[in-house]
Amino acid sequence: MGGDYAPLNNILGALDAIKEDNSIDITLIGNREEILKTLAKEKIELDENLIHHASQTIEMDDSPVSAIKSKPDSSIVVGAKLIKEKKIDAFVSPGNTGAVMAASTLIMGRIKGVSRPTIGATFPTSEGKFCLVFDAGASVDSKPQHLFEYAVLGTIFAKEIYGIKNPSVGLLSVGEEETKGNELVFSTYQLLKNSNLNFIGNVEGRDILNGKADIVVCDGFVGNILLKFGESVLTFLRTKIKDYANEGLLNKIKALVTKGVLKKSLADMDYQKYGGVPLLGVNGISIIGHGSSTPLAIKNMILRAREMHQKNLIQKFEEAIKEYGNSI
Repeated sequence: MGGDYAPLNNILGALDAIKEDNSIDITLIGNREEILKTLAKEKIELDENLIHHASQTIEMDDSPVSAIKSKPDSSIVVGAKLIKEKKIDAFVSPGNTGAVMAASTLIMGRIKGVSRPTIGATFPTSEGKFCLVFDAGASVDSKPQHLFEYAVLGTIFAKEIYGIKNPSVGLLSVGEEETKGNELVFSTYQLLKNSNLNFIGNVEGRDILNGKADIVVCDGFVGNILLKFGESVLTFLRTKIKDYANEGLLNKIKALVTKGVLKKSLADMDYQKYGGVPLLGVNGISIIGHGSSTPLAIKNMILRAREMHQKNLIQKFEEAIKEYGNSI
């Protein structure tokens, strides 16, 4: 029931995921009446047994922790409980981000050894690869130990999902030198330097799109600003091109000629391609989507959740926290 276009986009995305991989078992958690009404209106055939009724909905403007307590039968809380009870293997939602994070953390619990979960954002790079930024907004006012854990979780995620054998880790700062940064950066630098992680030192904001590091760690306050800025770039460029085309016929022709090239070149910046961001560090697979998620984004969230489950990432995270934690 989460997102701006619920439940339709969520239903369509789920069905598209099944079409791509019919081995996936989908459970639609939400208001049965609303879901059936949407199915009838759109003339979509669906087995009603796939619907797990949840009578309440956490709205986008609800206070996350308060909503979890006041709406125990919401689709977000029920989803987290089903993970806890091992009735489902993964939970994806484009609903209230804070509520999904709170429910996942409080109900699913944290992986042993993880003091604070993190969400990661995927940025394309000029090298044709990706840079993963942790934390992208799960929490602010992080401590050095938190950033160290983000680096460990990010390393395992990059290894398993992107096939990077020895992911490089950079620490986001205002300069590359070890002497640059604030107290958080100074202390985190020492933890990463003394660990068995592939730490390459400080990186700057420009290094993210340059692909200098596979993983960049930072406080969630900074990471979320980076994420939101990055999401705005594609819309900004589209608006500028449209304004240029509207200035005259010749400009319109030029814009049309370059449209295909631009669309292909900027495809990696489209959030729909990645679907959502995984919440790493909780004892279960939880993926949080954009509030305006399209069916394509929902489908890709589900496929990413399937991949995380197939590769047994939760156990690997737990083993890595123990291994790398003992190395500092």
